[in-house]
Amino acid sequence: MKFALGHCVVTRGAAQLLERLRVNAIDLLLRHASGDDGDLSAHDKALNAAAIASGQDRVFSAYELAGGHRVWVITEWDRSVTTILLPDEY
Repeated sequence: MKFALGHCVVTRGAAQLLERLRVNAIDLLLRHASGDDGDLSAHDKALNAAAIASGQDRVFSAYELAGGHRVWVITEWDRSVTTILLPDEY
């Protein structure tokens, strides 16, 4: 793991989607914590790298799932909480 995740939570909408698609939330958290930030622009990937190095900004990942669905994983700047959510739940 490249950074601490803190308390991990999943929103209701994301939990329902992951269950329907049979995606394991732990797998997404492990990808996120290992620095695999998924389907982001080069600019956003650079922001994540800087956030991980400094420990002073949030870390954001976006993953494309089956059927064109997307989920986001966001770790707060202080590494206290990581949330898996749908983009429209932000």
